Amino acid sequence: MTAPAGDAGAGLPRWAFVPAAVGGLFVVLPLVAMATRVDWSGYWSLVTSASARAALALSLQTSAASTAVCLVLGIPMALVLARCRFPGIDLLHSLVMVPLVLPPVVGGVALLYTFGRRGLLGETLEVAGLQVAFSTTAVVLAQTFVALPFLVMTLEGALRTAGSRYDVVAASLGARPTTVLRRVTLPLVGPGLVSGTVLSFARALGEFGATITFAGSLEGVTRTLPLEIYLQRETDPDAAVALSLLLVVVAVLVIAVTRQGRPARSPL
Repeated sequence: MTAPAGDAGAGLPRWAFVPAAVGGLFVVLPLVAMATRVDWSGYWSLVTSASARAALALSLQTSAASTAVCLVLGIPMALVLARCRFPGIDLLHSLVMVPLVLPPVVGGVALLYTFGRRGLLGETLEVAGLQVAFSTTAVVLAQTFVALPFLVMTLEGALRTAGSRYDVVAASLGARPTTVLRRVTLPLVGPGLVSGTVLSFARALGEFGATITFAGSLEGVTRTLPLEIYLQRETDPDAAVALSLLLVVVAVLVIAVTRQGRPARSPL
């Protein structure tokens, strides 16, 4: 017998609500505490200063760019990891997920020794007239490095859950692999793709360690909102708190808008 759709928590043991509530408070209380420290009388002037507006605009632009790069690279990576089996696939899977557990500063150092002036590819890029480190491009690369695994992990899980039976049927009817991918596979895992995209954008928006290590902190060029908050924390704590709350609001809005577009869950 199926529980009614409105019966919240049906089938759950009662004790589960206690740690769930504690976990919720653990996440919400620090945000509430931060909100209580905001100087609301001067909040608007703090978050609309020239440096704050430049940092927010740069964060949104670079996060959007890095998310686009994540989609271009991450969708094929997730497809290979979910659908292919060959020697070394498990090692490849582990390497793709490494940025999830690396300290962001270590990621910045790795990028610096790859794309910096004396890095693995940096000298070749210098000869070609391209300077990557300490530029806006470096910000996008740093954000992509830390955000890409979120898209790959989410989409790979959705692909494994969906299986490949519909792809096989479409192929048996004469559809080319690219057509199957475009018309069958991606629409089938659409919610997972959207979730992975949002997670990647949110991770890129909050990126700090790899950015400051690889891109530096040049106003209007590489100083994103997290870097601006860090600098303001040393000189103007009120501005740092106000900008922190602004970053939280932007992140919540992005996630809320995405969740509104999701199809409702079936009660069965």
